Amino acid sequence: MAAKVNLGKLSEQAFKELKQDLAVRPVFHQIEERIEAHIFVSFIAYCLLVTLKNIARRRAGGLTPRAIIEAFGKIQMVDVHLPTTDGRTLSCRDTPNPGKSTSFCCTSSA
Repeated sequence: MAAKVNLGKLSEQAFKELKQDLAVRPVFHQIEERIEAHIFVSFIAYCLLVTLKNIARRRAGGLTPRAIIEAFGKIQMVDVHLPTTDGRTLSCRDTPNPGKSTSFCCTSSA
């Protein structure tokens, strides 16, 4: 019986975190496949949140998953390097500026 009570508390905590940290809200799907997909995506998001929380606790005590997610939201530049089948690397840099068009540059190197 104690295990069921503990599982109930864990479930309540999970839903609380989903609503607060991930801003998950009720979505009313009509098709069964969409309902299952929504539950699956919400579960994966919760797993990632718990993983992020555990990593933060070990490496950056006091840092919350919300603070980490907000910090990632401030990233202004992304470099992508894609290897090609012929041995070259395709490199792309995206540096968005608010109010301006997104600059996007691709180069290829051997």
